[in-house]
Amino acid sequence: MRLKSPAIAPSLVLKDIHGRSVAIGGASGRRTLLCFFRDAACPFCNFRIYELTHHHASLSALGLDIIAVFTSTPEEVRRFVARKSRPFTVIADPTSGAHEAYGIEHSFWRKWKGVLTRIPTLLKGLRIVGLAGLNTSNLMPADFLIDEDGNIVEAYYGGDAGDRIPFERVELFLAKGLLKRAKAAA
Repeated sequence: MRLKSPAIAPSLVLKDIHGRSVAIGGASGRRTLLCFFRDAACPFCNFRIYELTHHHASLSALGLDIIAVFTSTPEEVRRFVARKSRPFTVIADPTSGAHEAYGIEHSFWRKWKGVLTRIPTLLKGLRIVGLAGLNTSNLMPADFLIDEDGNIVEAYYGGDAGDRIPFERVELFLAKGLLKRAKAAA
């Protein structure tokens, strides 16, 4: 079942691909973009990881932590996603426990909608992962903006396999956080 905002983010403790514990939800004092992905060979997912890597420095400077969660094993995530060092936390969730806690959906039809309507992005992603990207699950993407107190400010469930929260919405979320901190400091 989809989560809606405002709501308290489900608290989880997961292991990143290096075996370190990562707490999700709860008051962290920082704003978080929590991204749920399909399997590690997904071309749409890998292209989004590329975009997150590209934007990371500017988003991090504004106080954002990024956590990417995949339904693959740590080995698969390291093979496809993390073969290049990523400046944010990458988690393997092979049992899909975190995906279930956040109500991540499955849809065969929405997967194919993404394939048919996002061909340029699909091709860019396939250049990253190769032909392994043609055999992915029907899991849909979802992104959550979580404030420093552990509240979901926005829950964004993808309408198709390549639909992610726009960076403009992430930047607005960060701007509101900066304004909130400035008012609290005044």
